[in-house]
Amino acid sequence: MAKRAHGTRQGTRSILKKKKAERSRVFINRVMHPYADGDSVAIVLDGAQQKGMPHRRFQGKTGVISGTQGRAYIVTISDGNMQKTIVARPEHLRPIE
Repeated sequence: MAKRAHGTRQGTRSILKKKKAERSRVFINRVMHPYADGDSVAIVLDGAQQKGMPHRRFQGKTGVISGTQGRAYIVTISDGNMQKTIVARPEHLRPIE
């Protein structure tokens, strides 16, 4: 009997799965998009890019850019009554107009 894994990416098979048309494609516009402080973004995880990936509990959340940290952006979201800061690379962010 195998022991149950409790890793940081447990239960992400359906969350990080891509459609057939999106496999083996690099979305350069998502990586190169310039974000400024105060921009609204959606956190959409890209399973093909592991660097700078936020935790899976933040998949689908909406936040505001509050700064940069190297190549990544600092995103502030409200999770219940708490304000949380997430450091994510632009591959895992999508702009909201």
